[in-house]
Formats: sequence, C-alpha cells, structure tokens
Amino acid sequence: MKQEVKPSVKFVMCTFSEHGSAILAILNEVICNSTALYDYHPRTMTQMEAWFKTKQQGNYPVIGAVDEHGTLMGFATYGRFREQPAFKYTVEHSLYLHVDFRGRGLAKPLMAELIAMAQQQGMHVLMGAIDAENAGSIALHQKLGFIHAGTICQAGFKFGRWLDLSLYQLNLPTPASPCDG
Repeated sequence: MKQEVKPSVKFVMCTFSEHGSAILAILNEVICNSTALYDYHPRTMTQMEAWFKTKQQGNYPVIGAVDEHGTLMGFATYGRFREQPAFKYTVEHSLYLHVDFRGRGLAKPLMAELIAMAQQQGMHVLMGAIDAENAGSIALHQKLGFIHAGTICQAGFKFGRWLDLSLYQLNLPTPASPCDG
C-alpha cells in the first residue's frame, strides 16, 4: 500500500538543468502508457529544452515536488491557453506524477501550489483538458473547485480508439484590475 505524502516534501521551481531529465522521464512514461497526454511518441531532450524556454519566456512556472533526497516526484505547470490577446488571463495547466509516487496524496497540494502561483501572477481562469476516462484527475479537479466546462467528443485518437476530452475550469478572483491591450 502506498503511503501518503510526508511533511518532508517540498515544492521548488524547476529548471531545465536540474529537473529536465526527470520531467522528460515522467512525460515519456505518461505518453507511452496512458491517455493523459495525447502524444504518440516520446519527447526528446531537445524538445524538453525548448519546452522550458517557452515556459521561461512566458513567465510560466514549473513547480516540482521533491522528496528529502531531492528526487522529483511530480510537477505542475501552466502555459498559454490560446494565442489571441484577450485570453491573457486564461492559462491551461497540467500536472504529472512519477509512476512511483502516484496515489500518495501528492497531486492536491501540488495543484494548490500552482493555483496560488496563478493568483500571484494575476491569472483569472485555469483550464484543465482531461481525458474523459481519467476519473482520478477529474475527481481531483472537482475537489479543488473546478467545474466541468464541456466535453469534446472524439477529440483524439490513441491506442486504436477515440478519446473524449473534458474541459474543467477554475475561476480565480484575480486580476484586481483587468485591462484590454
């Protein structure tokens, strides 16, 4: 039986140099073994470096959960939702845990850290795009106050079958003074 997260877990801002390999391993395991990511092929280190540069350029956090040994157990991040400027207060988030650390109560506090960061940065809407069969992720989002905003039926095709994509959103009380432009 897996144990719950211990108080020794700390949250850090991830960097490519320190966490790129661990994040790449987490993502590639998810790509190869689940429908949590709709990618077909594992990512490369070059793609991971570009991913981190995009996060840095957009001032988007990559928050990692590390144990007392410095092992990255999982991470959460967000990025641009859509390119048009009117979406500047809306971001799409993601959270992935290393297979060895799933089911230990780590996802909820990691998401809470990400939500707090979004509020600090003046975001208004956090969007989650979740495979409709991912009951665990949907339950987590509902516990955190996310509401179902719609489902795109047969949005993806992976592992020889059509996949429905459910959208969940959390409205934040920020920014204090939104503006056009």
